[in-house]
Amino acid sequence: MVMSTTIDGSASVTINSGAILGITSGTVQASTSGTSITFSSIPSWVKRITVMLQNVGTSGTSPPQLQIGSGSTTTSGYVSNLTSLANAATSAVTNVTSGFVVGDAGKVSTSRLSGTFTLTLISGNIWVSNAWIAYTDTSRLYGNQGYLATLSGTLDRLVITTVNGTDTFTAGSINILYE
Repeated sequence: MVMSTTIDGSASVTINSGAILGITSGTVQASTSGTSITFSSIPSWVKRITVMLQNVGTSGTSPPQLQIGSGSTTTSGYVSNLTSLANAATSAVTNVTSGFVVGDAGKVSTSRLSGTFTLTLISGNIWVSNAWIAYTDTSRLYGNQGYLATLSGTLDRLVITTVNGTDTFTAGSINILYE
C-alpha cells in the first residue's frame, strides 16, 4: 500500500518507506590513483546498478573487476565469464571467481576501458552481471556475463579493483547509477 506519493521535476516517486524510485546517480570518482574505488551506502531497495567506465586505465596487466558486498566485500564465489569479440570472431578470454571481470588479462598499461556494466538482482541476494566494455586502443569489444549467488545479505557496496589487487588506477573516471 502506498502511504504517500511525491512527483518532482526529476520524475522520481517517493513511496511509504521513503525510498525514491527512479534512477539515482552516484558521485563520479576519478580512477587516477589507488588500488580500488568503492561506492558504499547503496540503499537496500536497489535492484539494478549500472557502472559506467570512461577511459579507465591501470598500471599493469591485471584486468579490472567489480566486487559487491553486504557489510564487507565478497571476494570469492563469482561465476564471471569475459568473451572477446573482434571482426566476427569470438573467443573466451577470462573466467574469474574473485569478481565480475571487466577487462582482458595482459593488456598494456596504456590501454583504456570505456563502457557500461550492469548488475541486476534476480532474487534473494543473487546478482547477475552483463557488460559491454571496449578498449580504446583495439577493435575488440568485451562482453561479461555472470552471477554471484553467495552474497551474505542485502548489497550495500560495490568495489572496482584489479584481479591481482595490486595494480593501481592511472586514468579515467567511474560512476554508478542505481534504481
